[in-house]
Amino acid sequence: MSSNEWKRSVPGAPQGKPISADRNQSTVDRKVIIKSADMKDDMQKEAVDIAIAAFEKNSVEKDVAEHIKKEFDKKHGPTWHCIVGRNFGSYVTHETNHFVYLYLDQKAILLFKSS
Repeated sequence: MSSNEWKRSVPGAPQGKPISADRNQSTVDRKVIIKSADMKDDMQKEAVDIAIAAFEKNSVEKDVAEHIKKEFDKKHGPTWHCIVGRNFGSYVTHETNHFVYLYLDQKAILLFKSS
């Protein structure tokens, strides 16, 4: 599957937003669906890349979330929050242009910044 091919994870769910094809090979092999975003495209791409790296290094969801959060704190300043899992609900307040909710394969990732 190329990175420009997108599938719906739930029948009737909104179509995911494509991420450009200039991705590394591990991204091409992954199913990435941006479900909701208030974030610039380049930062979304960075979130996907960091999430892929986090899953390659860690098998525990808490550790994946910690890796993503710490990378975004380091690159974009505090305070970022990250939730990773298969089944969770959320209702958050975030800074403008600093929110993304995506699926990477079967795992959901919620990443947002708040002061």
